[in-house]
Amino acid sequence: MPSTVDKKNILLTCGLVALLVCTVVMSTGMGYMQIHWQDILRVIGSHVFHSPDLSISIEPSIHYVVLDVRLPRILTAVLVGAGLALSGVIYQGILLNPLADPYTLGISSGAAFGASFALLANLSLLGQFSTPLFAFIGAIATLFIVIRLSTFNGVISAQTLILSGVIVGAILSAGISFMKYLADEQVAIIIFWLMGSFGSSTWSGVLLLCATVAFGLLITLYFSRDLNIMSLGNRSSDSLGVETAKIRIILLLSASFVTAICVALTGIIGFIGLIVPHLMRYIVGPDNRKLIPASALAGAILLLIADTTTRAVLPIEVPIGVLTALIGGPFFCIIFRQKQKGRAYE
Repeated sequence: MPSTVDKKNILLTCGLVALLVCTVVMSTGMGYMQIHWQDILRVIGSHVFHSPDLSISIEPSIHYVVLDVRLPRILTAVLVGAGLALSGVIYQGILLNPLADPYTLGISSGAAFGASFALLANLSLLGQFSTPLFAFIGAIATLFIVIRLSTFNGVISAQTLILSGVIVGAILSAGISFMKYLADEQVAIIIFWLMGSFGSSTWSGVLLLCATVAFGLLITLYFSRDLNIMSLGNRSSDSLGVETAKIRIILLLSASFVTAICVALTGIIGFIGLIVPHLMRYIVGPDNRKLIPASALAGAILLLIADTTTRAVLPIEVPIGVLTALIGGPFFCIIFRQKQKGRAYE
C-alpha cells in the first residue's frame, strides 16, 4: 500500500468538496421562494464575517429563509449522510460483509427503539441529550445481540450476520409498533419521525451532528490503516501486530454512536450506508484511507440531493426515509444477487 496519497485521490476529494459546496448553495436557493445564489453567498458571508454591509440590500425575509429555515435542514442532511456512509464503511470493513450497514444490521432500528422509548416516556433526565442517549443505548444493545447471534466458536459468521440483523430488526419493529399503539395522541409524531425527516432541524442539532461526525471521522481515519490489515483476516492482522479485538470494539462503538445520534435527530434513514461505500469502492478502491473521506463526502451529497428532491422538486414532500428505501431496496437486491452468484462459483 502506498504511503502517500496520489494526485488522483487529491483531485477526487477536492472535486467532491467542490460538488458538495455547489449542491449546498443550489439546494438553499430551491423551494417555494427562489433565491439567487449570489444573494445566498452574501447572506452567509454577512453572518460568518459579521459584516451587515454585505447583505444590506437584501430583504429580511431572505435572511430568515436562508439562515433559519433552509440551512439548518440542509446541513443536517449533509452531516447525516456523511455519518451514515461513514458507519457503513466501518461495518463492512470490520465484519467483511458487503451487505452490512446500520439499516440492514438492525442498528438503526435499535437506535429508533431507544429513542421512541425516550419520547414515549417523556424522559428528560439530560434535557435535549436524553433522546440521543437512549438511541445510543438501543444501538449498542442491538449491535451486541446481532453479533452474539452470528458468532460461532468465537468467529463471526458473515452468512448469518445479515439474517441476525433482520431477525432482531423485526423484533424491534414489533416493539416500536407496540409503543406507537401506546402513544395514542403522540403516535403521529413518532410515525413521522420513524420514517425519517429533516423538517424539524435546528442549529443545536447541527452542532451536535457536526461534533459527532467529526469525532467518528477522526477515529476511523486514525485506524484506517489497521482496518486495511484487518480485512486480511484475524490471523494476518494479529501476526502484523494489530490489536484486532480492541480496534474492532472501538470502531464498532464509534460507528454505532454516530448512527445513534443521526437516528435520534432525524429518524430512520436506510441504505445510505450500503449504497455509498459500494459506489466509492469502485472509484477509489478498497483502501480505507481513501474510501472513508470519499464515502463521507459522497454520502453527504447523495442524501442532500435526495432531501432537496423531496422538498423542492416533488409535488408533495415524501419522508426521506421512504425515498432512500425505495432507491436502496433494489440496490440491496442487486448486491445480494451478485454475492450469491460469487458464492456459487467458488
